[in-house]
Amino acid sequence: MTEVSNETRFLHAIEMGLGAWQWGDRVVWGYGQTHTDKDIRESFDVSLRLGIRFIDTAETYGAGLSERLLGGLLKGTDQPVLVATKFFPWPWRFTKNSIPRALKGSLERLKLEAVDLYQIHWPSPILSPEAMMEGMVECVKRGWTRTVGVSNFGQSRMLRAYSTLAQHGIPLASNQVHYSLLSREVEKNGTLARCKELGIRLIAYSPLEKGLLTGKYFPENPPPGVRGSQYTELLKKISPVIKALQEIGQNHGKTVSQTALNWLICKGAMPIPGAKNIRQAEENAGGAGWHMKEEEVARLDEITDNIREYSRA
Repeated sequence: MTEVSNETRFLHAIEMGLGAWQWGDRVVWGYGQTHTDKDIRESFDVSLRLGIRFIDTAETYGAGLSERLLGGLLKGTDQPVLVATKFFPWPWRFTKNSIPRALKGSLERLKLEAVDLYQIHWPSPILSPEAMMEGMVECVKRGWTRTVGVSNFGQSRMLRAYSTLAQHGIPLASNQVHYSLLSREVEKNGTLARCKELGIRLIAYSPLEKGLLTGKYFPENPPPGVRGSQYTELLKKISPVIKALQEIGQNHGKTVSQTALNWLICKGAMPIPGAKNIRQAEENAGGAGWHMKEEEVARLDEITDNIREYSRA
């Protein structure tokens, strides 16, 4: 790995963060039914008490409500919290100037003068990686973000973003991607290795595969709502994975989900699981601060290696 820059060093020092997609999202996560503002406040407080200091949100989560909720929580704590949010490339955002404008809106919702990490949420069908990074450079120049990241970028787009920022002396801090024991494409297509080589922090979203890696769900007991239909085939293959996670977790006094999160940490990624309540916040925090053995990592690799058809793109 190349030497990590001073601007991005804080990301590499953090083992695990907290994802705030569930905060305000009604469609996938049932905000207002399965969890309330009180639950969110309690999960935030517990996460900070247990050492979580990095929180990731986005302007699209709950149509901006996640940012607003986080902004209110930040005002009520004296603990240091690193905040990341994201720009969504809507088709009507067709110039680089839309990026600082969007960040300004996020800062207003967050009640902050600057964020620690600003990310492009998805590649744009209209804006090139180079154009988007030019917009991000402007955000840095205005002092509105400390570092710059991308999300859901494959190697090619990631390298184009990296090169454009480098021309301005700005490092690409991170690439946030879908990564879990059940979704290992970033290993198979070389993205994880390239991130390590270039000093780019790989942030893993959906690290528990929307609850599948908690041990709660099986074919006869699928997740509720859209998650159940999304994972019909995967649920048929989950039993040996959960069994291995249980056995490895018992060796360390850890649960299934804590072991699944620790596997990601051992791989060199930063997982950002969500938390809808105190119990989930406490559970997630137990995934950090320890490391399973190399042979245990290898066992989980072997069991999950062929669960999905991996992309080589």
